[in-house]
This record gives sequence, structure tokens and C-alpha cells, in this order.
Amino acid sequence: METAYTAARERAAWLDRSSRGRIVVSGADRRSYLQGLLTNDIDALTPGTGCYAAYLTAQGRMIADMWVYEVGDVILLVAHGDVNATLLARLDQFIFSEDVQLGDVTATFAAIAVVGPKASDAVSRVLTGASAAALEALPVHGNMRATFASTAAIVTRTTDVGEPGFDIYFAADEREAFVAALAAAGVAALDVDTAEVLRVEAGVPLFHRDMDEETIPLEAGLDSRAISFTKGCYVGQEVIIRVLHRGHGRVAKRLVQLAVDGRVVPERLAAIEAGDKIVGAVTSAVYSPRLNQPIALGYVQRDVAEPDTIVRINSSSAGGNDSAAISARVTQRIS
Repeated sequence: METAYTAARERAAWLDRSSRGRIVVSGADRRSYLQGLLTNDIDALTPGTGCYAAYLTAQGRMIADMWVYEVGDVILLVAHGDVNATLLARLDQFIFSEDVQLGDVTATFAAIAVVGPKASDAVSRVLTGASAAALEALPVHGNMRATFASTAAIVTRTTDVGEPGFDIYFAADEREAFVAALAAAGVAALDVDTAEVLRVEAGVPLFHRDMDEETIPLEAGLDSRAISFTKGCYVGQEVIIRVLHRGHGRVAKRLVQLAVDGRVVPERLAAIEAGDKIVGAVTSAVYSPRLNQPIALGYVQRDVAEPDTIVRINSSSAGGNDSAAISARVTQRIS
């Protein structure tokens, strides 16, 4: 793990993205159609740009989070694979007279992330038509076209791994050749466990781990990244606006990052306590090489969500009793 971690932090490393679903939205009305469904300003996208967004129920709970890329002739939606079928079915229900077509291209395209401070150099050595300078100039969620082995590829700028980098989408039957080209360029493989460490260190929430179908985006701190406050109506907007305007943005719980004392990594769903009360639960936890201690993400009641608040984590891996409770400190509210 140390080799992969060091590569991602200091050079470049690649991560398989096959667990993510990929949906293509085509047709002249694709942007206006998605504008009424997703939380971010899809109508404002122009070719080569993108955004992070959520799809909500009418009650403001999350169906999925996703990355939205306008690539010129279609929009590419990328979501976690375990919600892909649900997302596709729900989107299809809202097509009436619009000129919109949906296609599941998960099996058609492979997806590989390359992350780290040298990621642009690495990707430029593997792809044709994507110079390091052009890649560096891409804004977050920006995208560009390139080629690999004479076949079309799409490159998107990403940050959700925990280190800035790029996701590359290309023909599925070229995957082995692409991985071999990365290896020849000196790019190390990034395993899932190490990628999880990078994600938690960066405070990036993951759907079906730190968020689920009961989560309001504001609880997970997604408002600054996934929600437009200037666009028109979208599904679930009434709940979001009510919390922001009547509740002044105050939600009952908030996702926070915690620095944990000692060496024991808390279990997922371990209780977070303050005083004599349970005030939340851990959602993700890892051992951080950067900090040389365990860290975690978890939801806590809003009155203990401020940085530097001291709490306890009662982890069953440490014995599951009061005497085994681990001290922890809130380091940040996720935003």
C-alpha cells in the first residue's frame, strides 16, 4: 500500500473505474431535460465543460450523485454502478415529448483514473491529442477528446479520488492495452484500499457509504459543489430551499471528518458520543499515512459539528464498552 500511496501522492497512479455506471444522454433537448431533474445548472454547460450534481426525490433525499459531462454531441452521466439501473429507469420515466435518448454504455467503454501531481504528464504519454499543457488547463469537470490506439477517448478532470487527476473513457476492448501503456509509462496501479485512504483523507463522501437514499445533500455538505442556487426548479428543490431559507441552512446532522487518537481504526457504524449521549456514527474510517493516525468520516448532531470539538468513538473492535471508547476530534465539516 505504501508504494501505491506514495505514487499517487508524489507521482502518478492509476485506478480502475469499472464499478461506475455510464449513461449517455443524446438529443437536442438533453440539457433542458436534465435541468429540471438534477440539482446543478445543466443548462449552463457548454461543450468541454461539466459539473457534479445530485438527483433527488420530491422529499429532497438522494437517489444518486453523479458527474455530468457535456462532450459536444452528447452528455455523459457517470454514477456509482449500484445505482446505475435505478437511475436509468427513473430518467426514462420523465421523457415525454422531449428530443432525448438514453443509452447505458457501461459495458461499451472502459474507464481508468490517473491521479497524482504527474498525472497530466502520464496521460499525455499514453493518449494522442492530449498534451500535458492542455490537460493541465482543463478546469475541474472539464473534458476533452483524444485518441488511444486510433480509437476515440474522452478525458475528464476529476478530484474525487483525493488527488487531482483525470478519468479516461475508451473502448472496452482496449483496456488491457491501455493498462499496459500506463505501466510502460511508469504509472503504478492504485489498489482499492489505498484509494479509500486517499478519499477519506480528502474528505470526499461516497454514495452508499457516507450517503444514501435517506440523505439530504446539505447534510453531506454537497451544497457548494452539487447545487445551483440560481437555476430554475428541479425535483426536490422545495425541500432544499426550505432548509436554506426557513432553517438558515441548519440541518439536524452534518458529515464531518475526525482525527482519532491511538492506532485502532474504528469500525463503520461505530457510535460517536459526546457527554452521555450518542450523537452520531462513523461512515468511513482508515489509517492515514499522512497524519500517522486513524481518521474517519461520520455524521454528528449539528451542535457537535464544529472543528476542534472533542468526541468519543465507541468501536466494537476496541471492545465495545465505555472503557474502550476512543477519543477523537472534529477536524472539519465536509463541504
